This record gives sequence, C-alpha cells and structure tokens, in this order.
Amino acid sequence: MAAPFSWIRPEPHGIHILPADCWVDPSRAVDKALVTHGHADHARGGHGQTVATPETLAIMKLRYATSDGATPVQYGETIRLPGGVEATYIPAGHVLGSAQILLEHAGERVIVTGDYKRRHDPTCPPFQVTPCDIFITEATFGLPVFCHPPIEEEMAKLLDRLAAHPERCVLVGAYALGKAQRVIAELRRAGHDAPIYLHGAMEKMCRLYEEHGVDLGELRLVADHSKEDMRGHIVVCPPSALNDRWSRRLPDPITAMASGWMRIRQRARQRNVELPLVISDHADWGELTRTIEEVGAQENWITHGREDALLRWCQLHQRRARALALVGYEDEDD
Repeated sequence: MAAPFSWIRPEPHGIHILPADCWVDPSRAVDKALVTHGHADHARGGHGQTVATPETLAIMKLRYATSDGATPVQYGETIRLPGGVEATYIPAGHVLGSAQILLEHAGERVIVTGDYKRRHDPTCPPFQVTPCDIFITEATFGLPVFCHPPIEEEMAKLLDRLAAHPERCVLVGAYALGKAQRVIAELRRAGHDAPIYLHGAMEKMCRLYEEHGVDLGELRLVADHSKEDMRGHIVVCPPSALNDRWSRRLPDPITAMASGWMRIRQRARQRNVELPLVISDHADWGELTRTIEEVGAQENWITHGREDALLRWCQLHQRRARALALVGYEDEDD
C-alpha cells in the first residue's frame, strides 16, 4: 500500500503530481501545467498543455503570447487527469481568473491555493473555503505586522487628497494585472465617476477585464490628453513609472502607490511615495491563520513568502505544517 500523499511532491520548480506527470504553477516549461493565475511568478509560456480558467488563459495569451495547448476549465468544473487524479478549479479571490486547485486521488484531497485574498473585490469571485487533507498555502504577508485596513478607508484617503488639490493630479502606481483594475473598480464603487487616466502600459489589461464583464467606467489614455485635461483627476500607472520621466507630462502629480507593502514606511520612502495606500491582493496575517483554521487540513504546506512565522504559528496551535522551498516566486508589486 502506498504511503499517504506519496502521489504529490513539492519540488524546487513546482508541485509535481506524480500519477498524472503534471505540475502546478511550474517555474519552468513542462509538458502539462495546471496554472492558478496569470502573474508571471505562477504562469509562463512554453508548456505543452496549460490548464487554467478561461480568464487566466486570456491573460496568458495577452502577456506571454501563449495559446497553444490551452485547456480551459470553469470554476467548479472537475477534470480527470491521467493516473486517476481529479482536479477542480475553485475561486481564489486574488485577480481575474485566479483559482485554487483541488486535487483528489485515492480518497485524499490536496488544495494548492496559488495566491489568494479574503477581502471583497469587485473584479473577481470571492475565495471559497474548501476542506481538504493537505492545504498548500501562500504566505506573502505571513507576519503579524501585516493587517490590511478596509479598502474603503484607503479609497477615502485617495479621494480626499484629490479633492484637497484640484490643481494637481494623483498618480497611483499599481501592479498592471489585478491591482490597477481593482483600484479603478473600487473608486467606481466609492462613487468616483470622473474619467480615470491610464499609462499606455495599462490599457490592454484593463480592456481585457472589461471584455470579461468588469465595468471600469470611462478610461482615457494619458498620451491622448494635455496636462490641463488631467488636473483634478486620477492617473494610474505601473509602479516603475511613478518617478519616471513619463510622469513629467502630468500636472504636479501627488505620487501614491497601492500595495500591501505600503504598510512598511521604508518601502514608501524608497519609492518617494507621498500617499501610501495599503491595498493588497493577498491575505494578511489574520486572514492566513483564519483560513488555515477554517480549512481544517491534516497538514499545511507553506510557501511563497514569510514561511517561518506561519510555520511557528501552526506549531503553537498544534497544527502539522512544513515550509516548502520552491524557487521562482517573487513579491511582485502587490
């Protein structure tokens, strides 16, 4: 009789499902990959077959020009893999198309979360708690210092600053996939219906979100408008453009950045950010620990971030856990 969970193995380049000879979020090209979402530290081109939600496949086609071997899986749909393994894609609440992957084999259940958050997000379905035997969780913000504030408070800070300086604009640095669209959608939810201006690098991804039913309101390209047009408005750009020469075309911008890392003042200072907005697309410490409790797995495998603190929390709460040493994962500009 095979040892428990001997069919799934964490290896440096991803989670290997041995009976099916396929991988979850591999960091190198493989014959068959199950992909949780479209960020570059989880998705890449070159796989023989890529299994993901239709939204993630569309994102990968846009970002990495990959379409060969694309196999779409809807949320809640179960597919059968070789070797008697079944895979079900479940919302992760991270970005458009993001999914947890439930793997079932020989009566055992394993969930690979990819990245996830527990907060409301108008751009994607919410995270679904799913019981399993092994829970493979990210730990990007796996330190007690990380407690994300309500996004409504951060939107109010942004809009208040804009109202106080109608002769200027607020330039918001936001990661191009997920964060930018969430910020725009949350501004609309807060009642901000004025045009929002975009750096050219943001346009295609915003249009893709709109094609998948996410209403972002009126968006305008900075390149098509004058400095005067943008006074009293919000401009969204990649974080790399915040202090770039490109920003000189804007009317005395107030620099803001939307990221969970803005909780750390030194990071804000390093980027010359005047208005730090603590907005994350990952679970914070309280949400990570609550999710582990709610899932109730026999064992927790921790990866992608601050594994040591979460591992210690599990030990103190009599929960079996181990840290994985996967390569290729990065902080991104959450």
